[in-house]
Formats: sequence, structure tokens, C-alpha cells
Amino acid sequence: MHGDGREPHGVDVTIDSAPVAPGPKGEGWLPMALDFGPLLVFFLATKFIGMFAGTAAFMVAILIAVVVSKWRLGRVSPMLWLSAILVTFFGALTLYFHDPAFIQAKPTIIYAFFALMLLGGWMRGRPLLRYLLQSAYNGLTETGWLKLSRNWGLFFAVLAVANEVMRATLSFDSWLAVKVWGVTIISMVFAMANLPMLMKHGLDLGDGKSS
Repeated sequence: MHGDGREPHGVDVTIDSAPVAPGPKGEGWLPMALDFGPLLVFFLATKFIGMFAGTAAFMVAILIAVVVSKWRLGRVSPMLWLSAILVTFFGALTLYFHDPAFIQAKPTIIYAFFALMLLGGWMRGRPLLRYLLQSAYNGLTETGWLKLSRNWGLFFAVLAVANEVMRATLSFDSWLAVKVWGVTIISMVFAMANLPMLMKHGLDLGDGKSS
């Protein structure tokens, strides 16, 4: 999700809100930690303290992630900004009304927003994912970026629908477990499934070869 123009290598994965691009050399773990960390705090605090305490911890954790991103990476990506704003807003509503439906709706809004934006850009021939990630995939062609934007746009659309189905059919604890672990694993598998297409369109994985 973060980058500084030094063209990191690798593939993207989705954690809570959007694909995560590899970070600057030597800090490739940090962007993923900034995305997954607050969600993990949410999960653990909810499990051991309670849903409302977990929501409050989630809000604090994601604001800390914004500060750390600015401090260590020198910038905050649009995706992290959006996640922080929505977590703070819907978290506050959850705590005020004592209703978990607000914090559960946040992923749907994020997923739907990125689906509309990426698919809209793809239809206009603009690979918006490249600008959202604020990083480069070494050697990836314009066509590759367009296809990647399309694929993630469709994936986000499916996630938005799936989140609404889970909200309606699962308990809060079950929803949170699937959100943290299930969606993360599925997103990583989806990211890996895009690798053959990316390599076909010039992605250099850093081994000195690209196809």
C-alpha cells in the first residue's frame, strides 16, 4: 500500500481495505503490519475484553498506524487514510449507539468504494490501482496494470456482497473471525492467482527474469 518510488518487487495482498504493495527496501513488512495490525488488535481486544472495548481499541490502533506510517514511510497512503476515517466514524457510532452494525458496515463501504473506483477507472482505460498503491511493480505494462485494476475491482465487489451476507447471517464473533482470517487468506490466494497474468505483462519478481 505504501511506497516511495523505489520500485519494490512482489505481489499485492488485501488485508482490511485494499491491496498492500511491498514497502521500501528493508521495510517490506511495515505496510502490511500497518494494515493488519489494527485489525488484529480489534480481533484480540474483542475476544478477550468485549466488542465495544475492541471497537475503541481498533480506533486507537488505526490512528497509531497513520502516525507510524507518516513517521516511518514519510507518507500515509489514500487507502490507510480512508480506512482510518471510516473506522473512527463508524467506531464512534458503534460506541454511541451500542450497536455493532455500524462497525460491521464499514468493510462493505470500503469494498464498494474501491470496486466502483477501480472498475470505473478500468472502463475509462485508467489503472487507478497504480495511483492508490503509490508504488510500482517493476516492468509491469500499462495493460498489466489495467487488468490488475479490473481484477481487484471485481474482487472488492464480491467482498462487499459477501460482507453483507455475513452481517445478516453470522454472529458478531463469527463475522469478525471470518473477516480477520478468512478474508485475509482468500485475499492472499487471489493475489497469488494474479501472478501468472502479471508476469505475462512484464512483472519482474526481482530474480533478474521477467516474462
